[in-house]
Amino acid sequence: MLNSNTTKAEDFKIYQIIDANLDRAREGLRVLEDWARFGLGQEKYVERIKNFRQILGKNHLEVYKQSRNHTEDKCKGLTHKEQINRKTSEQIISSNSGRVQEALRVIEEFSRLHNHELSKISSEIRYEIYTLEVDLLNLSKRTKSEEILKENNLYVITDQKENLLRTIEEILIAGVRIIQHRFKKGTDKDHLQEAIQIKNLCKRYNSLLIINDRVDIALASNADGIHLGQDDLDLKTARKLLGYSKIIGISANNEIDISKALKDGCDYIGIGPVFETNTKKNKKPIGIEKIKTLTKDLNIPWFAIGGINSNNISHLKKNGFQKVALVSQLMNSEDPKEDAIIILKELSHEN
Repeated sequence: MLNSNTTKAEDFKIYQIIDANLDRAREGLRVLEDWARFGLGQEKYVERIKNFRQILGKNHLEVYKQSRNHTEDKCKGLTHKEQINRKTSEQIISSNSGRVQEALRVIEEFSRLHNHELSKISSEIRYEIYTLEVDLLNLSKRTKSEEILKENNLYVITDQKENLLRTIEEILIAGVRIIQHRFKKGTDKDHLQEAIQIKNLCKRYNSLLIINDRVDIALASNADGIHLGQDDLDLKTARKLLGYSKIIGISANNEIDISKALKDGCDYIGIGPVFETNTKKNKKPIGIEKIKTLTKDLNIPWFAIGGINSNNISHLKKNGFQKVALVSQLMNSEDPKEDAIIILKELSHEN
């Protein structure tokens, strides 16, 4: 409740400050709420943010609103050049989260003496916004990764070779948006440095970097996700380590492994080998018909892998395969850019 221990003139100045910052906080919350609703489709976050707005609205007392007519705000309408530089959803989330946090801090301080309840409420919500911002940023990143997985049909897996970075960039220039990097020879220090360089390339071309097997390097390089085989770290443990901003893919070639991967929450599946391949010489091809049976009810992206090249992609397309993963075809190409363009066109053609 308000008390009358301060002078009337000072009261109006404080009320104006609280009024302005309640408006700022609620406006910023509305931006976050609409992104959670329309951008992410996350009902629980919409409800949480809406609740914050309602609480602040309930405590936006009439005396605060009436103070607007007491003294003219001579700084009204001031802007900053950084406001026009917000070009991504992440920048909008961060700037509005910061706006809410700052406004709540001002309310907390200026209402401390005469409206202890509002001061306490502002402090509590402010601390929740810190974690809310991180959650929304992680969900936004994950949503973008899921969109890339869904919209792109070519998944390229690296192989150790000279001029690897140049080859990867050529493939990215061609339009490939998903790269999985596998490590073979070298030290962990070398692997991390290489992963960071590839991540920088992928970021430049708005593409995903998936690290094969190594959760530690995926985290250290800020890769977009990880791919796990059946003998690698289990998905649930990987998720605990990576959090929910990263995507996790699983290799599977039978009903049991696919069912488990789905149950554990994988984001995509690699299924194969379709044909014989030098990359996995010890694995017997499971064939087109078997893969069609295994994938007929899948509702997440899946990529056929193993022995796939430009000569058999059209055959796979005729059998309903939309997404494929390639290794040798592009890693060993004399012109990876041109080959990638041809394959992308082939995959985009309707049968």
